[in-house]
Amino acid sequence: MRLFGRKSDPASEPSDGIEEFWSWWPEARPELDAMVAAGEADRLAEWLGPAVQVVHPSLVWEIAPGRTADQALVVTAAGDPELRAVAHRWAAAAPPADALWEFHPSRQANPDAVGLTLDVGGYGFALDKLVLGLRAPHGNPRVDVVAHHPIFGALDEETRTEATLLALDWLLGEDDVARWLGEISAVEFPPIDAVPAVHLPSVVADLAADFREEQWALLEGETGTGARLIATARYPLRPVDYPLFDQHIAITLPYLHRDPDGLPTGPSLEALRDFEERLAGRISKLNGTAVLAAHMSAEGQRVLHVYADPAGEAAIHAKELIISWEEGRPRVDVAGDPAWTAVAPFLS
Repeated sequence: MRLFGRKSDPASEPSDGIEEFWSWWPEARPELDAMVAAGEADRLAEWLGPAVQVVHPSLVWEIAPGRTADQALVVTAAGDPELRAVAHRWAAAAPPADALWEFHPSRQANPDAVGLTLDVGGYGFALDKLVLGLRAPHGNPRVDVVAHHPIFGALDEETRTEATLLALDWLLGEDDVARWLGEISAVEFPPIDAVPAVHLPSVVADLAADFREEQWALLEGETGTGARLIATARYPLRPVDYPLFDQHIAITLPYLHRDPDGLPTGPSLEALRDFEERLAGRISKLNGTAVLAAHMSAEGQRVLHVYADPAGEAAIHAKELIISWEEGRPRVDVAGDPAWTAVAPFLS
């Protein structure tokens, strides 16, 4: 039986490690199944830990109760946006779930979470005693959370924060924590308006209902040189909604007709709108492998920010489209950007 005794080579592609993991999995299944049945957690870690590290050494894994299978193997980026796509590609390459195993790229909500008790720093962390102070300003797509538990007074800040984050993952699911929660703090004393943690999913569901339809936000600012800047961005804009879109495609279109602030007017504005409509039409035919995230206009040029799955053809379409642009020399720049740093000011 082949065991993994090495970590991922930093120079290798994550896809190499994903392929190696799933070629190993059928060989290892009989032994892994026997370990789970026998409750041999240490041996299981000896097998699964090195195998996951071959995919990427910073991924985190755990075995949790499955939704339909007996157990789920979760391999997660643990909040690291640089690794989210790796975890999702690992899960996308998984075999179909069966009676024993299912696979997830992030921690799933546990319907029995409030009945769990964990050992945290030698103390019993019972989730039914966790209370939360919740703030969700109108129009804001995130809920700020202040958490308290009776044992928090005996724990250091780092430990109680880690315990809180784990509890929130089990209450909501890791992706919804990233999607809907804002500032998270863990405090020694209960907030005045604290509610039992079991109410958090319903609060988030109420908030999410306000953002079911596609929305865009219009923003104004200044460039580094002090010129006026106008931007339009999806709202909310969150990489967690597009976990495989780690390719950034920047389309730069210079324009001729501008106002004194350098913003497009007249024929240029119409040409830009026409280009964006044609770009949106192309994206709509790419089977959900790309999204127009934002565009910015300033100092005589507009930059459109598209994020895409690099396995798709969004970059090819962008390069084909700019051929028709007649107001100066357009440009398409393609680069990896799993954390969406190019549109960081617009992330919700």
